Amino acid sequence: MAHEVDIHIGKRLRHRRWMVGMTQGELAGALGIRFQQIQKYESGSNRVSASRLWDIAQVLDLPVGYFFHGLDGGLEQGHEDASKANIEANTLIRFYRSMPDVERQRLRGVVSQSAVPDAVSP
Repeated sequence: MAHEVDIHIGKRLRHRRWMVGMTQGELAGALGIRFQQIQKYESGSNRVSASRLWDIAQVLDLPVGYFFHGLDGGLEQGHEDASKANIEANTLIRFYRSMPDVERQRLRGVVSQSAVPDAVSP
């Protein structure tokens, strides 16, 4: 079974890739790997090595700490909070997918210009 941290990192990876409008194939190509490996990272079924996470962060123009944002205390809060967060995330995804292409492209521009959270403090 996948570790909760690997699942969290995979979700953050999928979210950022999706927000910048990059396909799994495009990200995989930039990293020199197959898109199936990106699928495994995003699902949490394969753990992302530190060096690969560094490369992914470079391609997605992020600090590595982005992938750990939201973990502090998150594992102790239990599955109820995770379920609520998943419902909220799925609602946002459905909303985003229902938007006209022009609006999605405008939103991607806003997201790419916005500040990314700094690395999580120890």
